[in-house]
Amino acid sequence: MASILIVDDDAQLNQSFGRLLRQEGYDVLQAPSAEEGIRVVEQNCPDLVIMDVRLPGMTGLEGFTVMHKHEPRLPVIIMTAFGTTETAIEATKLGAFDYVLKPFDVPDLLALVEQALDAGRFMRTRVDVDAAPESDSPYALVGRSPAMQEVYKAIGRVSQTDATVLVRGESGTGKELVARSIYQHSGRTEKPFIVINCVAIPETLLESELFGYEKGAFTGAVSRRVGKIEQADGGTIFLDEIGDMPFTIQAKLLRLLEEKSVERLGAARAHSVDVRIIAATNRDLEAAVQEGRFREDLYYRLKVVTLNLPPLRSREGDVDLLAEHFLSRHARELETHNPGMTPEALQILEQHVWPGNVRELNNAMHKALIFSRGCPVTPENAHQALYGEEDVHPAAKEDVGSLARKWIVQQLTTKKEGHCFDTIIDYFAKIAISEALRLTEGNRAQAAKLLGMSRPTLLSRIDRYDIQIDTLISRDE
Repeated sequence: MASILIVDDDAQLNQSFGRLLRQEGYDVLQAPSAEEGIRVVEQNCPDLVIMDVRLPGMTGLEGFTVMHKHEPRLPVIIMTAFGTTETAIEATKLGAFDYVLKPFDVPDLLALVEQALDAGRFMRTRVDVDAAPESDSPYALVGRSPAMQEVYKAIGRVSQTDATVLVRGESGTGKELVARSIYQHSGRTEKPFIVINCVAIPETLLESELFGYEKGAFTGAVSRRVGKIEQADGGTIFLDEIGDMPFTIQAKLLRLLEEKSVERLGAARAHSVDVRIIAATNRDLEAAVQEGRFREDLYYRLKVVTLNLPPLRSREGDVDLLAEHFLSRHARELETHNPGMTPEALQILEQHVWPGNVRELNNAMHKALIFSRGCPVTPENAHQALYGEEDVHPAAKEDVGSLARKWIVQQLTTKKEGHCFDTIIDYFAKIAISEALRLTEGNRAQAAKLLGMSRPTLLSRIDRYDIQIDTLISRDE
């Protein structure tokens, strides 16, 4: 359970905010002053600090400076009123993860809390390279195949340089783990490591998220905002799915790489920054350049060093190592023992083509462990984890698909125009979320991992679809 320290002298805010975070499953620590907050950090080392700027005695900025010296990789979110925005910006430049303006929007703040916790975990939890299958690390590059040995060598060669790195590979091959490993073996480990997914952020927001903006730059820009690139000054930015970056933003990224500067939206001048760029993509960038969807000059700037991750189907002998690693890891998460698997189950895994690569294998072993109910994973468990049913006859699968298609056609022909797609997607999304919650006995964090979505997204979908978790679990009892 992640621990969050709230440093604020407002007793009412402390109480309501603390209750909100506890309801989200966090362990909450509280301090009424910066001095007390520093003592808590030194004694308990929380995972995140949320601190007000105006405090009795030592200011929040002074307290942050002390905390940052004690633990430079501790993420700190600054809370501020409109009148002290400039102070918060200065704190961000000094290394604070981000800042929020009071009064804050609860869903936005919870999303920021999750981002900050992820960032802190990324910076403080090392990626074990060439880890043994029984490794306790939840973040490990496991594999002894010749292809992976080349990856480990490449990480060692590039990590001690500041060269821009382009990590290429199919979806699910572990590109983010490789980026984090490069960062953790570099000379920038005491500075931020910030992950930006170029697909997850809408195009209209991505530019301001990366580069920031000045007050009045657009409607709703009520104060100056520092972008993620400036926040990472001295550290590393990981741009995931760079092949999907909008063409209009690529020019500003090129300027960053060429001139080491960024220009906020609405700003009159650029600001110098010192960041290392690691980018990743599963796209064919060469084809994108030919089709005019990706800048050729940016392409060559990014591929100073290219690191190619092999697909799982090309990693001979690694499937059994990874399967054992994921079984051990998920057994610890579920607080049970690792039952292992039968040779026949392993044979099914080795024969699978793994279009989803390591991510697919991870999810499959999680599900197989749940299905096995404490016994060694059998071929039936492996088959169910991979294909969704234990021994479903192909004709039966055909019937399921046929029924789904008939229902969709019915929706298309009877619903009002403009509402069909959302109705269809919501119907199947509710089923998927309900089944994930049922399989994990209502554990929201585990269900989110099973579905491959963030916890706040899962919680919002549960509310949206009015899913009654207690009712789901009671059906199995």
